[in-house]
Amino acid sequence: MKISPTDNGCGAEIEGVNLHAMSNDEVEAIADAQAAYGVVFFRGQTLTADDQLAAAGRFGRINVNRFFTPVPEQPKVAIVLKEPHHKVNVGGGWHTDHSYDDAPALGSMLYALEVPSSGGDTLFASMYKAYEALSPELRRTVEGLRAVHSSRHVFGAKGAYAKKGDERYHNAERATQDALHPVVIRHPRSGRPALYVNPGFTVRIDGWSEEESRSLLERLYEVAAREEHTCRFRWEVGSVAFWDNRATWHYALNDYPGQRRLMHRVTVEGGTLSPFDAAHG
Repeated sequence: MKISPTDNGCGAEIEGVNLHAMSNDEVEAIADAQAAYGVVFFRGQTLTADDQLAAAGRFGRINVNRFFTPVPEQPKVAIVLKEPHHKVNVGGGWHTDHSYDDAPALGSMLYALEVPSSGGDTLFASMYKAYEALSPELRRTVEGLRAVHSSRHVFGAKGAYAKKGDERYHNAERATQDALHPVVIRHPRSGRPALYVNPGFTVRIDGWSEEESRSLLERLYEVAAREEHTCRFRWEVGSVAFWDNRATWHYALNDYPGQRRLMHRVTVEGGTLSPFDAAHG
């Protein structure tokens, strides 16, 4: 196995691994690399839906997304699809999967089956680097705060996708939950502090109104999305990205009009998140 981090430490490419035939040592090394770099990339994989499910299952229990259309032959695997007639893609803005859950998902494993002739890359942003880039004063401000996250405005009956009548999403009636998480978490595996708010699902700071929260959240988002905190993955058929939702944001670029892009996604269950306490290291 060869692990090659990007120059700025957001993401790492891993060579020499077949995801459907990993040893226990390889699983641990991949999990450590994912926790260290936020996202790991693989090329040249050949995975059935069952293969992908089994590979993801080596890293934890499977979380079946309640809003995405499942693969017909394997309902625990979700379809991430943009057809030529779709104007809007899936994940076309900075976000973190499942932050709206009380126990957010550990990560998501995305496998490319069809890619456009050009475009369709995915951007990732390191929330370790985002936290490190905050001024000491801003760190003191956000440490100890909690934020409210929700799926209502995205997947709910009055949410963005329902208003568009998008057939790729289902169960709007199940988008009723909100969750409360620390603004700065201690990553469960690496122990490092990471910023844990995102433009897709964070609604407000706990105890503040949305209006009162807006200025602080936008300031945090500006820092987090800076180019020096990001990496860009160019997809090929057989590519896999396996990202850590506690340490990264991601953004699927919608720059391939009239072309088809088909991915399969499996989500790995996580757990409740603990706040980072700078005073205790």
